[in-house]
Amino acid sequence: MLTMPVRQLGESERRAVERLLDLDPFAGAQVAERVAARGLAWWRAEGRILGYGARRSLESICWLGGNLTPVLASESAVDAYADLLAAEERLCSSIVGRADAVLGLWDRLCGHWGPARDVRPNQPLLAADELPSVVVDPDVRLVRPNEIDRLFPAAVAMYTEEVGVSPLAEDGGHGYRRRVTDLVRAGRAYARFVDGQVVFKAELAVVTRRTTQVQGVWVSPEWRGRGLATAAMAAVTRDALLRVAPTVSLYVNDFNLPARRVYERCGFRPVGTLATVLF
Repeated sequence: MLTMPVRQLGESERRAVERLLDLDPFAGAQVAERVAARGLAWWRAEGRILGYGARRSLESICWLGGNLTPVLASESAVDAYADLLAAEERLCSSIVGRADAVLGLWDRLCGHWGPARDVRPNQPLLAADELPSVVVDPDVRLVRPNEIDRLFPAAVAMYTEEVGVSPLAEDGGHGYRRRVTDLVRAGRAYARFVDGQVVFKAELAVVTRRTTQVQGVWVSPEWRGRGLATAAMAAVTRDALLRVAPTVSLYVNDFNLPARRVYERCGFRPVGTLATVLF
């Protein structure tokens, strides 16, 4: 029997949630952005935030929406979340977070929610807080709203290559295009164009007061191996540090050695390990 059952949190516990998110600003960045933007009311946040721990001593939280993201989840918290979630239909498209918690949840939920399309158990979480020492590509810049039609095919190619399915499959890509458009209009999408074509792209997919998380890093296949990525990524990192947040973070598949070398050259250092379960 659980002595501290999981409960759904509401706006009255927002301060306690924010204190927990400050303890893990990189792995909890996606949740922190949602809480800052929409609070904890489920009808406004498009998801639920579950809490584990005594009412006056919250120990862990777990975001349940399009993704399932545990934050600061001990083994006992993972057990409690799994007990609750096993009785529910899976609605999320992925489980992502610190590797020990994600893999612990999946071990307990796979019999109820399985099978997974892919499990990525070792994704280094990296962060940088100093300007890159390498040369910055001066041609990498923010994408303008009138360039969305040029950016979108590159974004689709990146997503398909990284996730393994096309973002056009579910609704013809309308939702994904809205996401790309929002990032461009918010000044969070970067690209280098050559003859009107995107040869490099990246986005600041998450922005909090503690960090901004880079996602969607992509180099056009015919430009790979030319040394473009390091200077391009350095440009993104420099602008993000000067303009957006005090740190820049990202996570990468452990087997993607070329990308890991690029990030290391740009000043990124390990701050943990994530895992992702894709459905």
